[in-house]
Amino acid sequence: MTKVILYRLLQFPLILAVIYFLTFLLCWVAPGDPFSTERNMSETVRRSLQERFHAESPWKFLAYYPRQILFHGDLGPSMQQPEWSVNDIVGQSLPVSVTLGLFALVVGTVVGVGLGTLAAVRRGGVWDWLSLSLALIGISLPSFVVAAVVLMGAAASHRLPVGGWGRPVDVVLPGLALALAPMAYIARLTRVAMLDVLGADYVRTARAKGLGKSLVVWKHCLRNAFLPVLSYLGPAAAATLTGSFVVEKVFNIPGLGQHFVNSVLNRDQTLILGVVLVYSLFLLSLNLLVDVAYAWVDPRIEVDG
Repeated sequence: MTKVILYRLLQFPLILAVIYFLTFLLCWVAPGDPFSTERNMSETVRRSLQERFHAESPWKFLAYYPRQILFHGDLGPSMQQPEWSVNDIVGQSLPVSVTLGLFALVVGTVVGVGLGTLAAVRRGGVWDWLSLSLALIGISLPSFVVAAVVLMGAAASHRLPVGGWGRPVDVVLPGLALALAPMAYIARLTRVAMLDVLGADYVRTARAKGLGKSLVVWKHCLRNAFLPVLSYLGPAAAATLTGSFVVEKVFNIPGLGQHFVNSVLNRDQTLILGVVLVYSLFLLSLNLLVDVAYAWVDPRIEVDG
C-alpha cells in the first residue's frame, strides 16, 4: 500500500504539469487578453502591463510562471486585480467552496445511500419510484436550473436566506441545489448494487441463522453494496467542487467558483491557471483517497495489484 501511495504521489507533478500546459494553450488560443478590456489604453501602458506580468509573448509567460510555482509556490498576481495575488484569492475563497462542496457531498451521499437501499429492499414500492423520480430529475436538470428553482422557492417562502455567506444557515439552500445531482447517481448505484448483494448466499445464510432483516441489510449488505458508490465519490467530490461555480454565482457566494467565472470573462490568465491547478490537485488527491479507502472497506481487494 505504501509503495502504491508513493508511486501515485510521484505522478502528481507530471500530471499537474500536463494540465497546466493544456490550460495555458487554451488561455492563449482564446480571443482577447486581460489588457484589452480597458478602454482608451495607450500602447505604452499596454506594453508596460505586459512586461509587468511577463505576458509579451506566450513563451515568456510559460517560462516565468511555472518556475515561480515550482520553486516559490507563487501563482502570481491577478491580471485584473494586481493588488491581489492568486495565492491570496485562493486562500480566502477556497475554504468557502470546500465547505459548500463537502456539505453537498455529505447530504447527497447520506440521502442517496439511504434512498437507494430502501428502493432495493422494497423493490417496486413507493421508495423505489421515489428514487427513480429523484434520479430522473437530478440527472436531467443542470445545476443552474436547480439553483434558480430553489432560489425562487426560498424567496417566495421568506423563511430562508437567498444569498450571502457567513451564517450556518447560508449553506443550506446552495448545498441542497448542489447535492441533487450526486444524490441521484448515488441512489441508483446503491439500488443496483444492493439488489445484487441481497441475492448472495451469505445473506440467505444470515437470515436463516435468525439475524434480523434490518441488521442484515444495514450492517452486512450495505458494506459490500457501498463499493460502487465509493468508486464514484472521488470524481463526485471533484465534480461537486467544480459544479459549485454556477451555484456560487446564483446565490452570490464568495467562493472560488465565482472568481473562476470572473477570471474567464476577464481573460485573467494567471487566476485561471491557478484555480485549475488547485482543482486538479483536489481531483488527484480525492481519487487517491478513494483507492486507499477501497482496501479499508473490503480487505479482499488488492490495491497493489
